[in-house]
Amino acid sequence: MELAGGQVLVAGAGVTGRPVAVALAGMGARVTLTDGNAERLAELSDLLVLGVALVPGLAEPPAGTTLVVTSPGWRPSSPLLVAAAEAGIEVIGDVEFAWRVGQERENPPAWLAITGTNGKTTTVGMLESILRAAGVDAVACGNIGYSVLDAVLAGHEALAVELSSFQLHWSRTLAPKASVVLNLAEDHIDWHGSMAEYAAAKGKIHARSETVVHNLADEWSTRLADENAPAEARHVAFGLGTPRPGELGLVEELLVDRAFVDDPARNADELAELGDVRPPGPHNVSNALAAAALARAYGVDPAAVAKGLRDYQPGPHRAVLVGEAGGVRYINDSKATNPHAAAGSLRAHADVVWIAGGQLKGASVEELVASIAGRLRGVVLLGVDSPVIAAAVARHAPDVPVRELHPGDDDPMTAAVSAASAMARPGDVVLLAPAAASLDMFDNYMRRGDAFAEAVGVLVAGEQPSDGG
Repeated sequence: MELAGGQVLVAGAGVTGRPVAVALAGMGARVTLTDGNAERLAELSDLLVLGVALVPGLAEPPAGTTLVVTSPGWRPSSPLLVAAAEAGIEVIGDVEFAWRVGQERENPPAWLAITGTNGKTTTVGMLESILRAAGVDAVACGNIGYSVLDAVLAGHEALAVELSSFQLHWSRTLAPKASVVLNLAEDHIDWHGSMAEYAAAKGKIHARSETVVHNLADEWSTRLADENAPAEARHVAFGLGTPRPGELGLVEELLVDRAFVDDPARNADELAELGDVRPPGPHNVSNALAAAALARAYGVDPAAVAKGLRDYQPGPHRAVLVGEAGGVRYINDSKATNPHAAAGSLRAHADVVWIAGGQLKGASVEELVASIAGRLRGVVLLGVDSPVIAAAVARHAPDVPVRELHPGDDDPMTAAVSAASAMARPGDVVLLAPAAASLDMFDNYMRRGDAFAEAVGVLVAGEQPSDGG
């Protein structure tokens, strides 16, 4: 990229805006950083010493702009980005920019790229752990809070990259060593406009990939691999059944590879045991197989797969047991921000009191509720779209008690945990798996999960016997 002396606009002052602006300034570009939130922009005033111009609320690029680098959350319909496109200015995302920066380094990092509706962060974490177990200088980055540009500039050998549909929409030349679409279900329809556009963005991860990995159990995953992979790409599949040649799968209690072996018709490598996978559950076994496939594409040996899965520590708010009282376990899966994610969590338990609700973002819950109706002991709902979920429960599980909490409740999560506790019996699980976003009531899904854990902590403490004092 010949950017020295050129005028570049960075759209968005969030997590990705700062490192992009700093990198561009270091390349000698004349940088303007804009954001609709003037306060957030002002927090980056230290960039002024680098020559970065901070201009709130731009509606069109400054004169002479040759490139726009946008933060992933900005929609294509944003007036500024529309104006740039109409002026013939190239618009790319922070991930595409990071890719181009990496390709100009003496030793470009290998990208092992992961997308999908659900399971991305878990799979990226597993992959990072496997790579490190193999002695690879690797880091998890991307849509997990650590900018992929920062990871590139740090000089890591391999990147386990989580990519959102927003980031992929703005990608142009990204060419991972290996890539996977874990699964696809309705999500972010409000941003993309349709399921077809959402899927098209996800599929771009494969467009220049060397090894394309897909999930045998997910129709969209298979379809996107078939439609988007280069003709010369290697195809690898994974699933929860006995693997055929070219696949990873399960043989009894073992995770097995018949893709990355000398003679897949005759040989298979044992990668790990089911007990090595945490958190438990079929969806996380699937995630582990996907991570193993990407690691094997990079050349990791089987022993490192097993060690990496054993070493992996699941992130917070992802199917974490936060307490037990009266024989009832309380599990926090606040990260289940859409119906597909909630389904995987709910299916891991036989008898569940389900705490759900929030912003569905246009997604349907009909299929979810119908598929888990037989597991429900009760349902507690909170948030703006709770009536939608309540109606689905009434249709598919009419005998299951439902408690809807109202916005006026002083502490809705405490009330939700109390209501769920009253519905649960010994041996049941009270599961926070909202199937919806959190921003109608909480700052983010993490704060929602923290509120659940705090409420459970109060409940558990109340059941402890007195010390007699």
